Amino acid sequence: MSLPEFLEHREVRELISRALIEDVGAGDLTSQALVGAHDRARASIVSRGPYVLAGGPVAELVFQTVDSQVKTRLLIPDGNPVKAGEAILHVEGRAHGLLVAERTALNFIQQMTGIATLTRQFVERVAPYGVQILDTRKTSPALRILQKYAVHCGGGVNHRMGLYDRILIKDNHLAFWRRHGTGNPADAVRLARKKFPGIEVEIEVENEADLRKVLDAAPDWILLDNMPPARIRRCVEINANRCKLEASGGVTLANVAAIAVTGVHAISVGCLTHSPAAADLSLEFEH
Repeated sequence: MSLPEFLEHREVRELISRALIEDVGAGDLTSQALVGAHDRARASIVSRGPYVLAGGPVAELVFQTVDSQVKTRLLIPDGNPVKAGEAILHVEGRAHGLLVAERTALNFIQQMTGIATLTRQFVERVAPYGVQILDTRKTSPALRILQKYAVHCGGGVNHRMGLYDRILIKDNHLAFWRRHGTGNPADAVRLARKKFPGIEVEIEVENEADLRKVLDAAPDWILLDNMPPARIRRCVEINANRCKLEASGGVTLANVAAIAVTGVHAISVGCLTHSPAAADLSLEFEH
């Protein structure tokens, strides 16, 4: 799997620094009381269940940020499966630094691996239909770059990173357009494209009538919001492959295949980033 090079982003390093400041504060009092300044140790992050790994390089960077002398060896690359009892990352260095970094490193890799694992489950459910699984902007504040990277590790496709890289005209935008514009959603697409040429334009529709209206403006994407599979199928037939269609709203592992079989191009899933279960990983010291 080809994964983006994201560790060099200043944002990622700042996230790690802020997370360590939050946890360590003025110092790790317990380790200062009980661990010698020159004590050395070896440890490994070990999986307690089957997962799809994401965040190994982030965990490495946490240990190296705490103590630049810590030696790390990533045993399983991101995007790969890991089994229960399997070691993911080996670290060696001053025991005090390993203990300081432990919780922050685990917090990052546990949450990111949880996202990648859930994403892979959705991707596998829709694989027979050639449908993309998209993430959303429903991410933890300030952690979006890491969470969307984890979606990528799980085989999902990153939707827009923020409000700045794609136009997505949703119901609340259309409410203002009905008050201050022509009221025709197709005209909203045309105006957005005129103001920002070269930027992809997507618009949300809630029924077949609105779909027929916006097709006249040929948006790049049309978002079918909170529709049951039967209505989505009718919209696919009306669209006749003129625009790319994205289904969204109430998507679960139980119903994603029924949505995928309708013929949409993509399905966006908010729970990938807003409510995945964290992976059960632990740092185990060698004695």
